[in-house]
Amino acid sequence: MKNKFDPLVAEWIAFVKSPNYNLVEKCLKFSQIVEYQDLNVDEYIKKISQIGKSLKESVSDVKNPTYLISMLNEHLFENLGFSGDDDDYYNPKNNFLNEVIDKKIGLPITISILYVEIAKFIGLDLKIVGFPSHILVKYNEEMILDPFYDGRLLDVDDLQDILDINFGGNLEFKPEFLDEVNQEQILIRLTRNLKNSYLQSFAYEKALRCINMVLAMYPESPEDVRDKGILEERLLNFETSLEYLNKYLEINPNADDVDFILELIRRIKTKN
Repeated sequence: MKNKFDPLVAEWIAFVKSPNYNLVEKCLKFSQIVEYQDLNVDEYIKKISQIGKSLKESVSDVKNPTYLISMLNEHLFENLGFSGDDDDYYNPKNNFLNEVIDKKIGLPITISILYVEIAKFIGLDLKIVGFPSHILVKYNEEMILDPFYDGRLLDVDDLQDILDINFGGNLEFKPEFLDEVNQEQILIRLTRNLKNSYLQSFAYEKALRCINMVLAMYPESPEDVRDKGILEERLLNFETSLEYLNKYLEINPNADDVDFILELIRRIKTKN
């Protein structure tokens, strides 16, 4: 089962897999490919560098990580005014690092990417962790931080609270939720987040491109195979929709939404 060739998707995959670019550069390239064709990537790298250098100038020679994290939080969130966007969470712009830098608001994932990058300027080696529904950051294994909420320090109860809010009390905290995620995993999660934002805005063509970007790397991903089938139906591409919905049932026959998918397939067939 092959998608129609999309040069932008091909360009994106080549960039994701290249070892010659760091995470920030890849995020800015993501912005350029998907939404901001005229984006000057070097300009935004300079903006990040200016933020980092101004932080470095404000800290003493003390290497205590608690002190450094405190200074990082003060610089980004108090002095410069960065924050998580609780008011307009699903705004697609929150997924683009250039917009986060310009408007100083973003999602957990984009704020965390910036947070980790700025931390490097003062010698802090922070890691992004793939916590379910809410990306976080950690220092070693001892400090879990939430850049979306001003870099606050979290304990196990706080982590369970986040899960309860997002999963209705149906998901118990597990230590592996705090495992570090690599660049590719971060970029895939960012792409899926953008897909969800576009869906909230009924921008189905743009959402479909995001799905195709993920499927180009993970063609057997059940979530993305299903979503492509659903979106193709909304775009009246019934033959393609049936192809992907049936594939979803093949690779995930015991899914919770099997009844919904079967009903959608039945409705599509009655239209043909």
